[in-house]
Formats: sequence, C-alpha cells, structure tokens
Amino acid sequence: MAKKSMFLTYLLWLVGGFFGLHHFYLGRDIQAFLWWCTLGGYFGFGWLRDIFYIPSYVADANQDPEFVNKFVSSLRTNPKPPFSSVRFCGMVIMGYFWGSVVYMSIPEEGVAGYNLQWLHVFIPLAVALGVWAVGNIGNEEGSLWWPLVSSYLVYPFYWHYNSDTSFTALVIFTAFVFDSKAKHWRTRVRPRKSFVRRLTVLLICGLLYFSLWGSYFYFNAKLQDSDGEEVPVHEAIRHFFRSPWWADFKSSLDNTWQFARHNGWLATWRLIVDLGDPFGETHALQVLNLSSSANQTEINTTCRMLKVKFHPDKAKTAADKQTVQEKFYEVQQACEILSKSEAKRRKRNKKSEL
Repeated sequence: MAKKSMFLTYLLWLVGGFFGLHHFYLGRDIQAFLWWCTLGGYFGFGWLRDIFYIPSYVADANQDPEFVNKFVSSLRTNPKPPFSSVRFCGMVIMGYFWGSVVYMSIPEEGVAGYNLQWLHVFIPLAVALGVWAVGNIGNEEGSLWWPLVSSYLVYPFYWHYNSDTSFTALVIFTAFVFDSKAKHWRTRVRPRKSFVRRLTVLLICGLLYFSLWGSYFYFNAKLQDSDGEEVPVHEAIRHFFRSPWWADFKSSLDNTWQFARHNGWLATWRLIVDLGDPFGETHALQVLNLSSSANQTEINTTCRMLKVKFHPDKAKTAADKQTVQEKFYEVQQACEILSKSEAKRRKRNKKSEL
C-alpha cells in the first residue's frame, strides 16, 4: 500500500479541507463526510483543528512504527478509550444536527392528502447515527446498537414534552450511553476498500443528506414578499411557473433554440452578446426615450433638449437639485455612449470603402 504524503495531505486540507478532501485521501471516510456536511467540521472549527492533528492522521494511515507503539502503549494503559470532552461534544453536536435536519425535512402539512408526521419516528435514528459517526472516528469504534436503543428509549419523553430541552436531553443521553457502553479501541486493521466503492457510499450518503434539505426547503421553508407576508416555497415555485415572466423566459428560450437550429451556435452566441447590450446602446436609447431606429440627428437634438431640461442650475430646491443632477448625468452618459458608437460606425464604414 502506497504511503500517504504529508505535503499532499496539507495541500488537500488547504484547497478542499472544508469538504473533508484530506480525510478522504487518508481513508477516514466517516470524518470526510462529517466535514463535508457541516462545512469543515462545524463551520470550520474542525478544519482549523486539523492543522495540528494532520501529522498523527498521516502516521496512523501509514502505520508508522512510532505511532503504532504509542497506540499499543495506550491499549495497555487504558483497556477502554478514556473520556474525551472534544469527542463527546462532537457526538452531541452531530446527533443534535442530524436529528434537527430530519425533523425540519418532514412536511408540516399533508402531501397529496397523506399525513407524514409519522416520519418523526426516524428522528432518534438520525440522532443515533450522528453520535455513532463521531464515535467511530480514528482508533475508536462502537456498535450502533447502544445509541439506537437508548435514543428510542428516551424518545417518548421527547415526544411528550416536545421541546428543545427534551430533545437536547435525548441527544446527550444517547451520547453518554455510547461513550460509557459502546466505545472500545479499534484493534483490527480496517479492510481495504476500492476507491469506487468508497466514493459510491459517500455519494449515496450525500444524496440522502441533500434530499433531506431539499424536502425542508420545498415543503416547510417560506419566502417573504415586500409586504412582509410569508408564502411556502412550494406554492411560490408553482406560481412562478405560471407567471408572465416565466412564460416570456420560456418563449425566449424556445426562440433561441429555433434560431440556433437554423443558424448555428456561433451565430446564436453573437446574437446573445448583442442582446446583452454590451456597449450600453439600448439602455442609452431608453434613457433618451428614443427607438432603435433613431438617426444621429434625432439623437443629437434630443441630447441638447434634455441637457437643457435637466440642467442642475434650473432646480429650485436642494432635493430637486440632487434629483435633476442625477438625471442630467444619466442623460450625459447616454449621449456619450451613443456618440462613441456613431464614431465607431463611421470609422468602420471608411475602412470598408477603402
């Protein structure tokens, strides 16, 4: 088995550490997933902490003799892993976080006439998995059985009181049971798994995690309009696809597709660039209230007229002066844009005549 590189580990930590890339490289897949779903181990805390622990992680992955001797010494001194406040807090945080994600993902209202509140029975499972995942990082491990049983034993207490305090108590009790009953040293060498298998497992877990957040945003999240009224996201999405803006956008896409089929993608790209008004000519004509067919004489006449109309010296009050001044600068800028465009066109015409 190839040795893991300290330099490459730190490089991966730097460029993809927030998503657990360095942990995946070292074969610490559970920790990689936890870092990914919490953005760097609870919003960067674990990522920063890894700066000091990467040397031991690399030594563990390479089965460094010195690291192995220290681990054997720990086994002799402590038949059971000693209590770690950092690991225990991590178990509580992940249990609480995953349990909360499952709770938020359950639709508050019925879906297609079905009440899905019974899905709350999976909350203790999510709590147990969060506790178990943190408890199985590194050279410690434990069965899922103990946290699962303890979580479901306390669940009726949470269901009865249905408060943040009772939920926190459920998570802490589950973590305490795992720490006192389930955890032990990982004395067996982990079996080697193929890269494809490891990546597949992580992708499946990632899709499940995204689906939970997707369920929350679609069914339970709400948007607030300019009047402060809230509307569920799924209703807003349904109305969005019926809106005039979407109809116009869909029509534009269809027209673009038809144009591309007959004229090619290069011509389509040039058309898109032109429609994007890269030089600001279309906006300038709108400022002057002129059509796209206006000639240079009309543009010059309008510019002179509007510059006189919106000259700051004509304002009577300070408030009016600021408004008029802004409009004057807008007109001036529009006239300059159109003047430059006309000069470019004349230059091109002279070259073509030659």
